[in-house]
Amino acid sequence: MAKTSETGDVKAPKTAKKPAAKKEVSSSSWYQRHEKDTGSPEFQIMIIGEKINALQTHLASNKKDYDAQRRLLRLVALRRNHLKYLKNNNLERYLIVSAETGLKV
Repeated sequence: MAKTSETGDVKAPKTAKKPAAKKEVSSSSWYQRHEKDTGSPEFQIMIIGEKINALQTHLASNKKDYDAQRRLLRLVALRRNHLKYLKNNNLERYLIVSAETGLKV
């Protein structure tokens, strides 16, 4: 039920927003260069890959979710850019990451 203030205005009840739950990253130690590493290309590729897999399973049951399709394409392009950066700057790590993730070399 809506409450009234001293001036007679009706106020809508406040709904408390819950903060979004952070997903625990199932990281392998070889992706991270150190314990708090979140910015290295290897780690970014791993995170983006997990998001891509989640979107693919979502799209399997929701074929007309065009927003999810667009997000999937953006994530694939972002992962491709990270892989290209890694290939140009550290070929050894690129080969390891591509082998571990099962991506084409």
